[in-house]
Amino acid sequence: MTEKIDFKKTLDGYHAKAGQFRVLQLPVMQYLMLDGAGDPNTSDSYQHALQTLYPVAYKLKFASKSHGRDYVVPPLEGLWWAEDMAVFTEQRDKNKWCWTMMLMVPAWIGEDDYMKSLEAAHSQKPLPCAEKLRFETLAEGQCVQTLHIGPYDAEAETLSAMHDEFIPGHGFRMTGKHHEIYFGDPRRTAPEKLRTILRQPVESL
Repeated sequence: MTEKIDFKKTLDGYHAKAGQFRVLQLPVMQYLMLDGAGDPNTSDSYQHALQTLYPVAYKLKFASKSHGRDYVVPPLEGLWWAEDMAVFTEQRDKNKWCWTMMLMVPAWIGEDDYMKSLEAAHSQKPLPCAEKLRFETLAEGQCVQTLHIGPYDAEAETLSAMHDEFIPGHGFRMTGKHHEIYFGDPRRTAPEKLRTILRQPVESL
């Protein structure tokens, strides 16, 4: 029987501790990606993104078995940004948020696998954002990250400490988009038990 890989256990980028900021160097990764904007709690485009990402991700998991490998579909991830990043910390104005929702794809999966999986998923049930789905790499390099435990709306204090204290205090400046990795399903997990990695790409001053 093929061993099923769980990337949450094997990849360093999926490891973080609450109350601790850690600097790490990340390799180039590949993802299924979909862009959107607005409050994820009320935006149709956010729900449509998830309704497109997951069917293709599971088709890719099935296709991976032809390579003799099996894996657990990785956790949902998101890149978040805005013209004024204060809307994530001080103001929490979700209507001004822009985002890219993502699911990581293992390195042994290629473009041909992606195209076949997209076609298979879309033929089985029309995907609302099939034409906007992307299969691309992300090179974040040096990053700072920590684990947030609790509701998403309680992230502001931790993000302020990361952005305004730890990063400049350790001779870094922010370079890329705020990155979140979700280990809990908000539909099934109590808000106080949600676990989210908060990540920020940085460079040395």
